[in-house]
Amino acid sequence: MAPCVLPLYKSMTGELQADIVVYNGVSHRPRFGHRDSLTTAPSSVHRMSAEANLNPFLLAANTPDPDPRLLPLLRSRPELASVQDAHGYSLLHAAASYNHVDLLRSLVNEFRVDINLKDEDGETCLFVAETVDAARCLVDELHVDLRVRNEDGMDAMEKFESEQEFPEVAEYLRIHAAEASTSETTGAGAGSVPNGVQLPPPLPPNVSISIGTESDAAETLDQEPDPGFRQRIDELASRENFHTDEGQRELRELISDAIKDVAGDARDVRRRVG
Repeated sequence: MAPCVLPLYKSMTGELQADIVVYNGVSHRPRFGHRDSLTTAPSSVHRMSAEANLNPFLLAANTPDPDPRLLPLLRSRPELASVQDAHGYSLLHAAASYNHVDLLRSLVNEFRVDINLKDEDGETCLFVAETVDAARCLVDELHVDLRVRNEDGMDAMEKFESEQEFPEVAEYLRIHAAEASTSETTGAGAGSVPNGVQLPPPLPPNVSISIGTESDAAETLDQEPDPGFRQRIDELASRENFHTDEGQRELRELISDAIKDVAGDARDVRRRVG
């Protein structure tokens, strides 16, 4: 069955309305004011079982709440949750436009619909949100991509501002963008990285830190003995009383002094800055 286009016209009150259309024997007059026409889903939508022969787009457009038959229909036919019409219009777009916040949550969290589905204009459902509640749900809870730009090169905030529609939504997006920019600037100044690790502040000019282990320090000290120490050893060994108790006592004192000097040098190596 070919897609059924429902042309819109302006009523006496200026509201965009659809011509009455008979869908499976039932008359409908859906309102999709942000589009020039509404197209039902592809032929797969029409090949529903007799038990659930319903149009999910019309059910989602019901006000003030979605038609209660919608979720049971989607649970019996999960593939319908992410279906798009000939213009790329999706149930996400309908839910955002009609402020059906709970339906937005169900589509993303239960049916795993891609929150960034785009229509033929390159616009996600954020571009058609008409209330702050819907925009906040999309941004804060469902993490819609704020960087998406439509075919005119505008993001959602810029589109709202250019069309001067739904100023509360435009203001919310403006404030959110400013807060995100401030947070990124603060994080960059503090040396933060994406995984939340805080880096230390930069060192002053001409200062560096070398970090090593005890073995590194030992390797650093593994060099020719101090000439003065070698001379003292040679002098002590050449004395006649070297093998006496007195000579051995002096040798122990000499070794003790040498150990103290080595330990002091090792501590200096570990904290050396240069």
